[in-house]
Amino acid sequence: MEILMTVRKIASICTMGANASALEKEIGPEQFPVNEHYFGLVNFGNTCYCNSVLQALYFCRPFREKVLAYKVQPRRKESLLTCLADLFNSIATQKKKVGVIPPKKFISRLRKENELFDNYMQQDAHEFLNYLLNTIADLLQEEKSQERQQNGKLVQNGSGGGGCGDGGGGGGEGDGGKGTQQTWVHEIFQGTLTNETRCLNCEAVSSKDEDFLDLSVDVEQNTSITHCLRGFSNTETLCSEYKYYCEQCRSKQEAQKRMRVKKLPMILALHLKRFKYMDQLHRYTKLSYRVVFPLELRLFNTSGDATNPDRMYDLVAVVVHCGSGPNRGHYITIVKSHGFWLLFDDDIVEKIDAQAIEEFYGLTSDISKNSESGYILFYQSRD
Repeated sequence: MEILMTVRKIASICTMGANASALEKEIGPEQFPVNEHYFGLVNFGNTCYCNSVLQALYFCRPFREKVLAYKVQPRRKESLLTCLADLFNSIATQKKKVGVIPPKKFISRLRKENELFDNYMQQDAHEFLNYLLNTIADLLQEEKSQERQQNGKLVQNGSGGGGCGDGGGGGGEGDGGKGTQQTWVHEIFQGTLTNETRCLNCEAVSSKDEDFLDLSVDVEQNTSITHCLRGFSNTETLCSEYKYYCEQCRSKQEAQKRMRVKKLPMILALHLKRFKYMDQLHRYTKLSYRVVFPLELRLFNTSGDATNPDRMYDLVAVVVHCGSGPNRGHYITIVKSHGFWLLFDDDIVEKIDAQAIEEFYGLTSDISKNSESGYILFYQSRD
């Protein structure tokens, strides 16, 4: 048995080596980007959902740079973020240009921290992305809070001048509220939606803001991302038992409600809601609808007071779901790097043509067929 396992490992390593050298040849030594590395990730038993998201995030350059900068800061106790920083640093400092890396430490930490991922079952890539970004943001906020407490103690233990002490307290207060909430995760991924409600009796408009790290949009057959985003912002009329309580009229009135984008993020992560619960089947099924996603994107559903309404985005990565349901199938990622496109399928990395992206739009027919369809899109702003 051990001999058989060893033979399999050697065969696997040989395959990886052949794949890596083929990729290097295909890109060519003159075209190969300086200081760039293309490394596949080993699958530790249905961890493609994790590998695919990690590859997408690695090629979101603002995110990668922040994670690598975190790595060189003073050593902290192990967390999901330190393990991610170690993994990104390991890829970025490889002597070889292409190859394979086992993200063993990161997977172990993930399984230790969240029982949802502590198994060998297929998980949802979007749930993992959500968990990862929120966990990193929480860790950074906690570190900021600890630093403020330590600085406060230093001030109190210092010369003790009343003015100085008050100044220190004031600074802490100033950092509170919004300051404590903002981390580089928010700087990169956070946008703001505004929920506008207009009373049809007095025309008064009330709005409520909510922040997001990614946008989940409904999908329809034979449409585009722009269409899905317009649908996201469609005007809804509130009437009958759903009437809106208007503060101006001081009574329930018919109203129109719509969601607009008020602040556009640096990196726009769009999650296509491809998994739908079917009552007659008593399970979730996949909507393999054909949804076209362009290489360039401008949002048209912005609010009147949007801070950066004309922001142009470029597609930098797509997490693709392959298969017919949420708990089965496979995840791969396509990324844009230095002008060309690459496909990451766990430990396999291949160069693909830009035209091949069309293969991941979805199918024009049956909703439940196996398909390779875009699931999470990452758009990076040009400014």
